[in-house]
Amino acid sequence: MIKSILNTGYEALAAGILAAFIAQLIKFVIFTIKTKKINFKIFTTTGGMPSSHSAGVMSLSTIVGIIEGFDSIVFAVALGYALITMYDAAGVRRAAGKTAACLNRMMDDFYKHDVQAIGGKLKELLGHTPFEVIMGALFGIVFAYFFHFHILLG
Repeated sequence: MIKSILNTGYEALAAGILAAFIAQLIKFVIFTIKTKKINFKIFTTTGGMPSSHSAGVMSLSTIVGIIEGFDSIVFAVALGYALITMYDAAGVRRAAGKTAACLNRMMDDFYKHDVQAIGGKLKELLGHTPFEVIMGALFGIVFAYFFHFHILLG
């Protein structure tokens, strides 16, 4: 049954989704070890190590390259999509998170520590550091090769 997805779009989707899920699982484990607390919200949050967005899109791109060839147009499109996603994670969303942190401090000062009066604090952990993005991307590439050559062809 599992070999029936080999070299299909289903394999590419499965690799991308599984890589992103496992990266979130790794984040959960890292958070639990560091804080000695269990927080299941980690599974649905952005930010943190490694970047699950980077893991997912690079795994998808790598599988596309394995199946269609690394010199194919479809690989170029997948890689372009991955690079834009990773740039957004480390650039735009990270900047938005820093802006939220600044606004939270300003609201805290202005409303005398009663930020609930204006609807609560803004979410600050939106993006990733470049290191988190690179680690997510490397995890995605390694996962794609493992998934294709050891799980499906195994």
